[in-house]
Amino acid sequence: MSKKVAVVTGGNKGIGLAVSRGLAEKGFHVVLTSRNVQNGEKACRTLTSEGLDVVFHKLDVTQPAEIKELRHFLEKGYGRVDVLINNAGIFKDAKETPVLHTKIETIEETLKTNTFAPLLLCQELVPLMKKHGSGRIVNVSSGLGQLSDMQGHYAAYRMSKAALNAVTRILACELAGTNIAVNSICPGWVKTDMGGPDAERTPEEGADTAVWLATLPDRGPTGKFFRDRSEIPW
Repeated sequence: MSKKVAVVTGGNKGIGLAVSRGLAEKGFHVVLTSRNVQNGEKACRTLTSEGLDVVFHKLDVTQPAEIKELRHFLEKGYGRVDVLINNAGIFKDAKETPVLHTKIETIEETLKTNTFAPLLLCQELVPLMKKHGSGRIVNVSSGLGQLSDMQGHYAAYRMSKAALNAVTRILACELAGTNIAVNSICPGWVKTDMGGPDAERTPEEGADTAVWLATLPDRGPTGKFFRDRSEIPW
């Protein structure tokens, strides 16, 4: 396939759906993934009805076997992957629960989706990027994971995003010189199932920086943290 291929996790709604639309509008062939087949296929139909080049692929990011199957699907169907948007995430913290009362099971479950899954996806898909000498990885993080502004409560979510930022930094360092850029973004407080109806931003506003980083030219920034296309502290 001559078109560049982009994979978006959690692409069936919210920020993921907006990123999928944004990348397809820029000429990418988008592989929209979701663990829920019905919702994923519905989102895909919505985008294809707009004339966009999008296909659906089932992916539960907590299942390593499904991540490996995604790689095989990409290898067989396209022989490449150019962009990975690690968007799928969960927020399991009970409201205002102090860290001293946060269940370890909640932290483990949150890390599995928000941190381990993006790393596993990178481990499987970066080799495909290396074959073509180019790639863009965008990890959807959060300001709640900033160590420079770390506060109390929401411990599981905060830890998972801080750890995801560490993955970004480590991977960017190890991929230096490969033309594979790895960056984190904070989309802000977005009107999604997670953000709620009172959030300040639309999914499109939350997706803008991810689409921008995914489409940057060679020798662009890597190993950075962005909000609204501007670098922010870790």
